[in-house]
Amino acid sequence: MSKLAKLAAAASIMTLGHTAMASAENLNVVASFSIIADFARNVGGDKVDITTLVGPDGDAHVYEPRPADAAAVGAADVVLVNGLQFEGFLQRLVEASGTKAPVVELTKGGEVLKSTEEDHHDGEEARHDHEAEKHKHEEGEEHAHDKSGEHAHEKEEEHAHEGDHGHHHGEFDPHAWHSVHNAEVYVKNIADAFCAADAAGCDTYRANAEAYGAKLEALEKEIEAVVAAIPEDKRTIITSHDAFGYFEHEYGLKFLAPEGVSTESEASAADVAALIRQVREDEASAIFVENITNPRLIEQIASETGIRIGGTLYSDALSGEDGPAATYIDMMRHNVTTIKGAILGS
Repeated sequence: MSKLAKLAAAASIMTLGHTAMASAENLNVVASFSIIADFARNVGGDKVDITTLVGPDGDAHVYEPRPADAAAVGAADVVLVNGLQFEGFLQRLVEASGTKAPVVELTKGGEVLKSTEEDHHDGEEARHDHEAEKHKHEEGEEHAHDKSGEHAHEKEEEHAHEGDHGHHHGEFDPHAWHSVHNAEVYVKNIADAFCAADAAGCDTYRANAEAYGAKLEALEKEIEAVVAAIPEDKRTIITSHDAFGYFEHEYGLKFLAPEGVSTESEASAADVAALIRQVREDEASAIFVENITNPRLIEQIASETGIRIGGTLYSDALSGEDGPAATYIDMMRHNVTTIKGAILGS
């Protein structure tokens, strides 16, 4: 029996028990990773029960789903995902689960940037001109999910084999949540999805989304004020993988990284050497590890460039409840204040 078949069989058994235990009143919501779960919690409040597939400090780029995940997806009323091929495991998991729930891509309607993955290490040309390559992500660009749970995928996903985990991202950078404007789109899409699944609770979901949206607007102003305090000639920094393109585009910092937009893409010795040369030419001000990546490569670059590691940034996952980035707002605030502190020494 194939791995996919085993996952499907386990899901069908576990789903029966899960459905029996589920609250009859609350929506059963599955969120693909921790940041989306936090958005969903703010919109749904106590009217939703949320299962998070990739939890705090987890790396969705390399995640392997478990039978319990297939059971949760199979029993869900709504499945919330990022889209833009961020969740390489998604197609296999949805198929194994047999879910009839809508699979809602939260980046739909957001402003998305072209991926830098293929030419990430081409010297000074490594970064795309994000301003020229910003697009609104419309329904159907990547793949569509209809209400019956049937899934129509683009050719590159149709040709994926079970052994190919799909970690190579597509045309667009999937890390759209690092723009607060896009986070507002995620929240709107969640409210729409919850209203479609539970019309009786729609007023509550809309009110929650509006209240949370006000907090996001305040966060945006706070980030802009912190970045404004950093001199423009000191705004080049280094991180582990290329997850901060949206932050760079929106707020005026420049991020260099030895790895592409997926942590699955390992940096070669030539890549690291090219980055070290670029760091010296651009006079990078600080270097950071990420909560989801091995710090070894960043430690090597820090050693060879003489730049002190300025702390940990949270890119693709929140921290645990006791950490500094337990919510999306905490994460964004922590990242920008950590960057400022490392650069300015305060």
